[in-house]
Amino acid sequence: MNRLQEIELYELNEMQPQEKQIFVIKDMDGLNWVLRKINAANAKLNEIKSLADAERERINAWEKKESTGLVSDITFFEQKIIEYHSHVLANDSERKSIVTPYGKVRSITNEAQPDRLDDEAIFNYVMANELPYVEVNTSRKLQWGELKKTLKVVQQGNEQIVVDENGQAVPGVTVKPRTTTFKVEVDE
Repeated sequence: MNRLQEIELYELNEMQPQEKQIFVIKDMDGLNWVLRKINAANAKLNEIKSLADAERERINAWEKKESTGLVSDITFFEQKIIEYHSHVLANDSERKSIVTPYGKVRSITNEAQPDRLDDEAIFNYVMANELPYVEVNTSRKLQWGELKKTLKVVQQGNEQIVVDENGQAVPGVTVKPRTTTFKVEVDE
């Protein structure tokens, strides 16, 4: 912000609120006066923003520096909690949650389920078996969500496969394996 802009802002700040309310541009001099005031106000806003941005960058850098080690420690210890809970769960499948005065860890197990692998093969299977899982509007569209509700994952020999209501293997569908996820919640 230059000296002339400072003078413009000073004049603007000296105006009483009543004067601003009744101010009207009557000629080119008035228009120029207003444009100078806007220019000065914009210059001041840019200074403020520049200073604030510089401070935000410094604060963000400080935050990152101070947080890095702590985040690493938290991640390390959460992994140790998950390893412990996995061990407890392996010995007692009913211990899905462990609660302490300082927090808890929960396990969530999703059973094996059908997963789309080849939409064209699934679509052909549905059409060949005249199943009602195709939406017919301007184009035919597989209703995977509805079809999926009718499918089951079964063990066949050493592998799991997806079968329909009649026990027939469904082409284009694979098995999404059973997964267990853990959630660590620390009381604040």
